[in-house]
Amino acid sequence: MKKLLTFTALGTILAAVQVQAAGFHLREQSAAAQGNAYAGATAGAENLSYAYFNAAGITRHDGTQFNIGGTYIAPRARAKNIYVDGERDENVDNIVHAAVAPNMAVSHQLNEKAYIALGLNVPYGMITKYDEGWLGGEHGVTSKLSGVTVTPMGAYKVTDKLSLGAGLQIQYLKARLTSGYVPRVVDASVEGKAIDWGWQASSLYEFNDNTRLGLSFRSKVAHKLKGKQKLRYFGTNESVRPDIDIYAHLNTPAMLSMGFVHKINEKWTVMAEYQRVFWSSFRDLHIKNYNGGDSLTKEKWRDTNFYGLGASYQIDNQWKLRLGMAYDQSAVRLKHRTPRIPDSDRLWYSTGLNYQYNEKLSFDVAYTYIYAHKAHLDTELTGNSGSRTTADYSNSIQLFGFSLNYKF
Repeated sequence: MKKLLTFTALGTILAAVQVQAAGFHLREQSAAAQGNAYAGATAGAENLSYAYFNAAGITRHDGTQFNIGGTYIAPRARAKNIYVDGERDENVDNIVHAAVAPNMAVSHQLNEKAYIALGLNVPYGMITKYDEGWLGGEHGVTSKLSGVTVTPMGAYKVTDKLSLGAGLQIQYLKARLTSGYVPRVVDASVEGKAIDWGWQASSLYEFNDNTRLGLSFRSKVAHKLKGKQKLRYFGTNESVRPDIDIYAHLNTPAMLSMGFVHKINEKWTVMAEYQRVFWSSFRDLHIKNYNGGDSLTKEKWRDTNFYGLGASYQIDNQWKLRLGMAYDQSAVRLKHRTPRIPDSDRLWYSTGLNYQYNEKLSFDVAYTYIYAHKAHLDTELTGNSGSRTTADYSNSIQLFGFSLNYKF
């Protein structure tokens, strides 16, 4: 049983969030960019929140500036036609729970060419939770992952047209997974956390006052997640055996982004975005415990593409309307889909408003509806007591973004 629990709980430690973005990445880091479905985010630089996508863009923000905001993520994932070893289970609602992804950034101009900034973002984090008694509990009951990235950045204006930027990603991850068994005798849980770092480099080229192109690369971050595996008798806090210290090496993926923005006239601006996320670096998950145990789980995720198109309309001197749509690929193939990862390709539809209160203060709000393609699941656990589970998932997400921008 111990080997089975290790494979079940640890083999999916990165699969805690699979509905709001490909893999477990939260794209929701800017209410302004969200209004355009993140089209042109790598070239936008309209306010400081865009620094998450392109550090070079802070050269467009003179003096000292501040941005703070967040996105309320309201997903809905429903499973139906659930069969576990041929036995039908009831439909499951609300397996993915709502969460808030905050973001903040501050920048300062050192001189005519050099700028510095500090960003705080939550690029990973969500909760999936099934009913305690659902028949597929071996595959997972609760999956919770949260991550925070602090990024000190610098940018330099090489010429009037070209700016270069770089940053250090200091990343914290924490995960908690639980599994249950029917008939319920034992509950298993795994908790772990890690702090590691990576880097990012970017450029922004302004062809003229109306057209700019942005390019950005974020490195993978290699984490060593340390924690404990626990076994408890169902309904009690009584241990089946002493807790086991475990660790796992895992990567958050590298990302390559390119954005384009063009101002057609005083009213209309159009933008486009492409991003490649290198999920293929997550081929497997190697788990070890300090008692000498060892396990290897094949994941075989694939690289994904994100495509976005958007437009903005300047209503008057104070109000701007934003529109956008995007296509986001799933990192998980059908044969590797699990109850912890009801993942599929998705379409984004976004709108937003910018309100310029005065020369120093402005606000952004955004709304996004994400439609996820229906996903079929057919998976089987390995081990003596492994079970086969099939199900059909229908997923959708609503995003509500808000931010405040201030120039000192």
